[in-house]
Amino acid sequence: MSMNTVPESGRILLVDDDQNILEVLKIRLESIGYTVVGHRSPRAAFQAFANDQFDLVITDLKMAEMDGLTLMKEILALNANMPVLILTAHGTIANAVTAMKEGAYGYITKPFQPEELAIQVKNAIEKSHLRAEITRLQDMLEDARKKQSPIISTSPAMRNVIKTISAISNSNSTVMILGESGTGKELVAREIHRRSPRNHKNFIAVNCGAIPETLLESELFGYTKGAFTGAAKNHAGIFQRAEGGTIFLDEITETSPSFQVKLLRVIQERCVFPLGSNQEVDIDVRIIAASNQDLEQQVKTGKFREDLFYRIYVIPITLPPLRERHEDIPLLAQHFLEHYRQELHKNTTIGFHQTTLQKMLVYQWPGNIRELENKIQYALAVSNSEFINPEEMFPVLPGKAQSPATTMHDAKKQFERDYIINVLNITKGNVSQAAQLSGRHRVDFYNLIKKHQIDVNTFRHKAV
Repeated sequence: MSMNTVPESGRILLVDDDQNILEVLKIRLESIGYTVVGHRSPRAAFQAFANDQFDLVITDLKMAEMDGLTLMKEILALNANMPVLILTAHGTIANAVTAMKEGAYGYITKPFQPEELAIQVKNAIEKSHLRAEITRLQDMLEDARKKQSPIISTSPAMRNVIKTISAISNSNSTVMILGESGTGKELVAREIHRRSPRNHKNFIAVNCGAIPETLLESELFGYTKGAFTGAAKNHAGIFQRAEGGTIFLDEITETSPSFQVKLLRVIQERCVFPLGSNQEVDIDVRIIAASNQDLEQQVKTGKFREDLFYRIYVIPITLPPLRERHEDIPLLAQHFLEHYRQELHKNTTIGFHQTTLQKMLVYQWPGNIRELENKIQYALAVSNSEFINPEEMFPVLPGKAQSPATTMHDAKKQFERDYIINVLNITKGNVSQAAQLSGRHRVDFYNLIKKHQIDVNTFRHKAV
């Protein structure tokens, strides 16, 4: 690999009391594309580090004013995540190994090889950027948690959903939540209940599609002793157990027309008739329903009763799929990473590799948030490294390898364009932030925007 093959970016603090070595290293690193601040004095270098931002520190081990190990310890005391590379002669490799045990990222022996230098510096700065991104996501996640809401989001679409939740929580009106599978319909229903005056009473979720038709009525409405074979005692239904609280009817479109008639009567009359009884039982329950189907289309095709539709479609809330919430993907990924990291007893420093984050942003997520959660749980379970790589997050299953539908050149070009658009969406058109997130130099990112004829102003307007 040539030193000039791929332009790199990053700020490096270089420390060596030998002027010749300092100049040679500075010239080589700057020729790759790095910004280098050089110091012969370790004390002056430490002051520079305290007053500026750097991605990497490279220091000689043996220096008269202060040895590299002492300088490294002082630097790590200010920033424990700062990667430090130690320059050492062949005769002092043992000391360099000691430095690694003390926290150094690695060491480079003198006389150094240009290729080894380039690889070590590239890997160290990549780690620095990854650590900075993890810290940024953790800070964003902490800010989201301070709002005391289980809904983690910064996207405009979900902000509108949260505003609606705030506006309707005190109401008793029926709510209909629509969205693809895995978008968080039950989470939204629980949040409505949590913010309502009913929050001290039960919230009971029922998956209408998971309960056989023969059992659904008795489970919801209850039954009396002797109502059917096996009914040995009176049984309060879910509507009665949710008294004063909220009942969540998920996948309501999976119910039969005959059951829909009975449910309509419950909503209209606010009472239930347990099976085997002719005595009505009054109920005070807020109903929240949900479906992953187009409810209006279900009515048109006769699969869902129109009269029931108008009873439950009082306050509709539509949840966007994850592919339309690009801003939330890194934040949600960090949330699930922290959750399952504790559950699986993984290292607290484990994070996502930059290429993994990039692939997450362009992936379409057909299973939405549930799929994201499952993939992260799997990746954490199988990963043995410090950073989760794309192969662990997106494994190719046997027999599932996809044959390219187009040329490699066209596929790469389309991937690159889609990725740039997604990153600009996330940063609201802020090119500097987009370049940082993608791990590219700002000028290089501008060139990619120009290459793909992307109008940055389009994304800035979305932020208004």
